Amino acid sequence: MEAESEFESVRSDPDPIRRGQRASSLLVVYQQRATELARLRKEAIEEAHRLRGMSYTEIASALGITKGRVTQIRSTAPRPERAFFGVGPVAIGVPWRYQTTDRERPLIAAEDAETGEQLERLVDGLSLAVTRFQIEPDRDALPEGDAVVVCGPKSAPVAAKLMERDPVLSMVEDDGRWWIRHEQTGERVGSPTDDDPKESADVAYVARHQVDGRAVLHIAGIHGIGSLGATHYLTSHLAELFSEIRTHECSLIVRASYDGLTITGSELAAGPFQW
Repeated sequence: MEAESEFESVRSDPDPIRRGQRASSLLVVYQQRATELARLRKEAIEEAHRLRGMSYTEIASALGITKGRVTQIRSTAPRPERAFFGVGPVAIGVPWRYQTTDRERPLIAAEDAETGEQLERLVDGLSLAVTRFQIEPDRDALPEGDAVVVCGPKSAPVAAKLMERDPVLSMVEDDGRWWIRHEQTGERVGSPTDDDPKESADVAYVARHQVDGRAVLHIAGIHGIGSLGATHYLTSHLAELFSEIRTHECSLIVRASYDGLTITGSELAAGPFQW
C-alpha cells in the first residue's frame, strides 16, 4: 500500500530534520484520514438504518459494537457535508492583485482577504486541516491535495483552466463587463452593481471539481465582494447543498447583498448544475 510505503520511508530516513518534517506532514494526513473514516462509519450506519431498515441494535450487532457506541458515533462523528471539501488537508488560495501605490506591487484585496478568513473558519469547523497559498497572476497549477481557489479567470491561468472544465457555466467579458453565462441556453447573469452603482449586490460563480481524485472548490465573484457572498452562502447552506449534490462535480451561481465588507444576505441564483 502507498501509505504503508510512505510510512516506512519516513521511518528509515537517515536525516533527523527531514525525518521530523516528513513525520509531521504525514501525521496531519493520517489524522485527516482518521476523521474521514469516522465520517464514513457514521454515514454507513445511517444508510443501513435508512435504506435497509435495520434497527440501531441490529447495526451494532453486525458491526460488533454496543448500541451505546453506535449512539456515540452518531452524535460525535464529523458532519456529512465535510466531504464537500474532500478529505483534507485543504489549501485555500486567494489572488495577488497588482496595483500601483507608491510603486507597483502585489496586494491582497480586502474582500479576498476576508473571503480567505471566512473560508478557513468554515473548513476548520468541519474538522479539516487548513493551509494557505497565494495565487500569483501567472500561476497555472493547483497545489497538491484538496483545495479552494478564490480567483476569476482573468486573474490567473489556474482559474481559467478550472473554468474550462465546466460544461455548463462560464464567465465571459462583454464590452468591459463580466457575466456568468449558461453555455446551453445562452442566458447570462451579471452583477446588479454594474446595472446600478447604488445597488449593493453582486453575484459569484461556484464550482466543485474532482481533479485527479482531489476535491477542488472554485469561487469567482464578478467583483471581489461576490466571492465573500458565495462563502456566506456556503457557510449557511452547505448541508442543504451537500444533500443534493453529494460529491458530484457541479456549478452554481450565488447572489449576495452587502454593506461594506459585511454580507447582509445570500441566495442561490441558479443551479446547482451537476456535470
